[in-house]
Amino acid sequence: MTKVSTPIESIPALQPMTGATRDGVPLSLNRAPATDLDPWIARMMVAIAPSRDEVVRDGLLCNDAGYVRTAIGADWTAETADGQVELRDESFLCGQHSKAMPLTLTGGIIVSGFMLRPGAIRALWGVEDGSLIDRIKPISVVGVEDQPLTGLYDPEMTPEEWLKAIEDWLRVAISNGHCRPPEQLSEDFELAAFADPNQSITEFAEAHDIATRTLQRTVKRDFGISPKQVFRRARTLDLAARLAGVADEDEGEDIYLRYFDQSHQIREFTSFLGMTPKQFLRDRQGLLTLSLEVRQARRLELLNRLAPNAIRPWMSEPFVPPIAAGQA
Repeated sequence: MTKVSTPIESIPALQPMTGATRDGVPLSLNRAPATDLDPWIARMMVAIAPSRDEVVRDGLLCNDAGYVRTAIGADWTAETADGQVELRDESFLCGQHSKAMPLTLTGGIIVSGFMLRPGAIRALWGVEDGSLIDRIKPISVVGVEDQPLTGLYDPEMTPEEWLKAIEDWLRVAISNGHCRPPEQLSEDFELAAFADPNQSITEFAEAHDIATRTLQRTVKRDFGISPKQVFRRARTLDLAARLAGVADEDEGEDIYLRYFDQSHQIREFTSFLGMTPKQFLRDRQGLLTLSLEVRQARRLELLNRLAPNAIRPWMSEPFVPPIAAGQA
């Protein structure tokens, strides 16, 4: 069968089973982790959108958090800082991004994973988050066996059952490693980026009674980029979420006012996502929308703008009833 490259949202054969936007772009079932995992884990997610074809779907990945993901039953290819990486039926560690990462998918979407708090990779496995910027590595790079995690997937599971199995796996991994939580400063800085990415770096440091240089070192270690870049990335991802239709409409004007003018907006947006906002609107990024929605749901919950179990404004309907992951 000839493989044709095409945007993800234009494929009717890709059938969302864990949620969708109002115009049909697949979403994930995502939620906060169990309370005992909260010091290390920021979010749990499962995205399932089976496909009956072998069309190659182009997209982007741009996250402001590290992830461990498990991808099943499809071929993924990513253009990383280390070159091209091919993935299928395995678990892998994704670092944060300093810019969007080109990504292609052949087949449907069966992906689970957990978003890590800044500094959690170091706390859990002794590897600095900053060393993984723009990279995807086998989970074995941090001394974790692939099969026990990837093997948790069972096509008869519901999405929520898969998430709970991953949480049980995490409990054992954290207990065996006697892991300490990440540094609170990095978590505070992440929340600051969610709340107001235009605030002063100096004022943040003063409010936390630390030197600006100390903040810069800590952020570089736990985010992989400078404090100013973290704030710039947050502005861009908030704007991208709005353009993708997975944002709080009530803060739409505030998101635009974060930029000095249109040229400033275009310059920053292009530097992170490789296209202008106008191009982004024209060429909807379905794969990127998946990760943007996870981020926005978590962001709005942390800022107390969205209840954890609320129907999100951008969803076509409440999450679909739990069904076995392998059903089409």
